[in-house]
Amino acid sequence: MKKFKDVDEYIKSFPKPIQIILEKIRATILENAPGAIELISYNMPGYKLNKKPLVYFAAYNKHIGLYATPSGHKEFEEKLSEYKQGKGSVQFPLDKDIPYHLIADIVKFRVKETKSN
Repeated sequence: MKKFKDVDEYIKSFPKPIQIILEKIRATILENAPGAIELISYNMPGYKLNKKPLVYFAAYNKHIGLYATPSGHKEFEEKLSEYKQGKGSVQFPLDKDIPYHLIADIVKFRVKETKSN
């Protein structure tokens, strides 16, 4: 498995249609988390704010994984209920529209959470 040096390299490693989705997720996160630090962590794009993990995302063959810690997913449990989930993760299928507005809401919640903890 290739080790990525930055988020640009990660995104460029995927086919163009997936790159477009990943860039839009990236923009959604950065727009809703001003000052977030972008990095590669666990070999996927990650974001930190106030020195605390905010969210991560990754592309797979059939879905995009979003990792917003268990609290981010618990807060949006009802809205995420239509998607496959694990503790602290959710899978957005690539054959359906990606819910960018929901990603934005999750990021905003996590931003508030990192400021209060």
